[in-house]
Amino acid sequence: MTGSVELVLLKCLKCGTPVPAEEDEVAWTCATCGQGLQLVEDGLVTLEVRWAAAPPGQRPDRWLPLWVMHGTVRFLRRETYSGRGEPHELWQQPASFFVSAFPCSLQQLERLGADLTQQQPQLQPGPAAGPLRGCTLLPQDARAAAEFVVLTIEAERKDKLKYVDFDLLLSRSPELWVLPFAGDRPLVG
Repeated sequence: MTGSVELVLLKCLKCGTPVPAEEDEVAWTCATCGQGLQLVEDGLVTLEVRWAAAPPGQRPDRWLPLWVMHGTVRFLRRETYSGRGEPHELWQQPASFFVSAFPCSLQQLERLGADLTQQQPQLQPGPAAGPLRGCTLLPQDARAAAEFVVLTIEAERKDKLKYVDFDLLLSRSPELWVLPFAGDRPLVG
């Protein structure tokens, strides 16, 4: 039995402008009206896309999408090679978790996510800096990536992690933020 593949032209749900989707992309903003759009199994749905303001005097050379989630980490067990170890103090209160939604290696995803999650930058909304492109990670996959971020932060501590078991409790759905970057460095405070 052979199946057929049907290509469907994606159009903005607000104004009807064709969406120039690249392979593996799952979210965009319309180049005409700015409406956020996300690919789902049976077509497109609207998506709120937030643009972070660049700090005054900083000139980004590109804008990249990240999923931002809010929640808590509850440790069930954490052991080091010298016995029981306490979790990072960051987890004592609710935190924001940052996961790249753009194509990158697992090491880049972990590093960027760990750095931003430890910094806990307060993102300030700013104007859209053009159409969103390059978003390849679905929001439902962002949770698993956030777990990698928690593991990265815990594994990098000096107490020589041996075993960890935790629950990541998210308070709401991931939000798509587009952050200003200069090279590989996000320009956020």
